[in-house]
Amino acid sequence: MSRTGKRPIAIPAGVTADLDGKEISVKGPKGTLTMPKDPLVTYEMTDRGIQVNPVSQTKRARSFWGMQRTLIQNLVTGVTEGFSKKLEINGVGYRANAQGKKLKLQLGFSHDVDIEIPEGLDVKTPDQTTVEISGIDKQKVGQLAAEIRQWRKPEPYKGKGVKYAGEYIFRKEGKKK
Repeated sequence: MSRTGKRPIAIPAGVTADLDGKEISVKGPKGTLTMPKDPLVTYEMTDRGIQVNPVSQTKRARSFWGMQRTLIQNLVTGVTEGFSKKLEINGVGYRANAQGKKLKLQLGFSHDVDIEIPEGLDVKTPDQTTVEISGIDKQKVGQLAAEIRQWRKPEPYKGKGVKYAGEYIFRKEGKKK
């Protein structure tokens, strides 16, 4: 039995969920998110919230059970609180600047890296070495953060590069004489 899947998803005040049709739609103060229903899982509204159950006891249906519950929970959290990721840039001359719908990064290349900010996401640069990404869709926030980090991953000798806030970089000792 899935411990995660057994718990109902609480719907806070000001949030409405619609389970009709082939999609699940959640509307809240920050916007609306939709997700397609999976045929291996049943969804029902109860007085305690949304309950998710597997259609059968097959391994595949049980494995989708907890994941589908978590995806719906992410929809509810997204429309109420939103999600955010913070990136830190370390290195001499490395900096970031958000300009409208573009993020301009200087990461030691011979050219600047311009990244388009997808619709529905907000990118702020409180200072030149910090990038804050926020939005209601957890997948989009994480994807943009991963794409930015991919341009210059932190290296283990000096720690230069783009890293998540709070990420530990395993440091190596340099060459000895």
